Amino acid sequence: MHNSKKWIVIAIIAVVLIIIYSSIKGSYNNMVQKEEAVTAQWGNVENVYQRRMDLIPNLVNTVKGYADFEKQTLTQVIEARAKATQVKISPDNLNAESLKQFQSAQGDLSSALSRLMVVVEKYPDLKANQNFLDLQAQLEGTENRIAVERRKFNEMAQDYNTYIRKFPKNIWASMFGFEKKAYFEAEKGAEKAPTVQF
Repeated sequence: MHNSKKWIVIAIIAVVLIIIYSSIKGSYNNMVQKEEAVTAQWGNVENVYQRRMDLIPNLVNTVKGYADFEKQTLTQVIEARAKATQVKISPDNLNAESLKQFQSAQGDLSSALSRLMVVVEKYPDLKANQNFLDLQAQLEGTENRIAVERRKFNEMAQDYNTYIRKFPKNIWASMFGFEKKAYFEAEKGAEKAPTVQF
């Protein structure tokens, strides 16, 4: 009788260990899958920002052809682009601070491009230039893609962050070094509607 109790205890311990192992294995594999999805989506975000970077030199060269065009505006675009290309984020380092730096540099570039488009309004010949119109349309399309990819990135990051924070997955995430990913935030002032005057 004593021997059968010993086997029952061993069987219970074995079942508990199998359950714990299955929980850890399943949770770990899901965390890896979700983290890889965030990394892949980050690659999509970088691709659309790179597309915008690639369009800017052609846009600047087209505008430069107009001799009396404001040089300061072009210089601001070129400098903002240079600054934005210097801010790189590794998918392993998607924390709030690095994403804030990236977003700030990209925001400065967006502001410089907006100023450029406002100044272009003073140049009817430039506004009618087919090359400029094509580049402007491509840039607008790219800005839309950026918004879409950023939204998708935030959704993936939220899914991952929620998963690693739930109990008992938070224990395994902590043990295996899975950390929370940062989100893109709205630009400053985005909460206020622009004033339109007629």
